[in-house]
Order: sequence, then C-alpha cells, then structure tokens
Amino acid sequence: MAITKQKKVEILSTLEGGLKDAATVAFVKFDKLSVMEVNELRKKLREAGVSYYVAKKTLVKRALADRKYEGEIPSFEGELAIAWSKDQIAPAKGVFDFAKAHKEQIMLVGGVFDGKYVSREEITEIAAIPSREALYGKFAGMLNASISNVVRAFDQKAKQMEGVAA
Repeated sequence: MAITKQKKVEILSTLEGGLKDAATVAFVKFDKLSVMEVNELRKKLREAGVSYYVAKKTLVKRALADRKYEGEIPSFEGELAIAWSKDQIAPAKGVFDFAKAHKEQIMLVGGVFDGKYVSREEITEIAAIPSREALYGKFAGMLNASISNVVRAFDQKAKQMEGVAA
C-alpha cells in the first residue's frame, strides 16, 4: 500500500527529530514478529528510554543522509526498524537482549555509534557491554577484594611480629 506524500513528510520529520538527539542508533531487521512480540519489544525499549520506529528504507536513508554520519551506511535487507536513544548502549543492548529469545525473527544489522556508521559485528559488541549498574558492581567487587587483600597482609604481618616480640 502506497504512503501519501504527507504521511512520508510526517515519518521523515519523526525520524529526523529522533536522530537529532540520538547518541546511538541501531538498525534492526525483523521478520514475522507477532503484534504481541512487537509490543513486548517496544515496552522493554521504552522502559530503557529507547525509541523504536518502523519506516521505509528509503525514508530512513534520507533521514540518515541529512545527519552526515561518517563511513558507509550498512545495507538494509528485509523489514527495517530503527532504535535510538541518548544513551550510547541502550538501543543496541535492548534489541540484542530481545533477539536472544527471538533469534530467527529479529537481529541487529548495523547502526550509528559516536557519529559513525558501524557494522553488525561492531553494534553487537557494543550491545554486549554490561549495564552501568553491572559495571559499578564489578568495580565495587574489585575494590572490596583489594581492601580484603591488604587487610589479610597486615594481619599476617601482625601475627609474625607477635611471634618475634615474644
């Protein structure tokens, strides 16, 4: 079904407005997702502060051309959606996590990160970065382990000194 010129202008406006403030954009290929699954994906992405939009490839390419990103745009095959956010990892991570349960139906095909087009492999690596909370937890664990090691070393030295003093 053909889209009217006014509808195309509205879609292009939505895309350009979203891309203007986006830190990262993920290009998503999807196939045979049920309405319920799409709604589940949209809900999870919205909770993470990510916008998700399905549009014609030609309109997406036109909106991306206006942004003048570095590199070469990945090829778009099949149904295309884009996910974007001010968070640098959330769009890719949200789609990547959802794709784990829907392997045959949805996948990352590339994106824009740090003002440059990135390949499918690169956006997948970005998606695999742990969340900020997980990184804070690892950092706190490393600090705690270091402090514990220092305390044990002092305790052993104190016990050795005790034996010398007696």
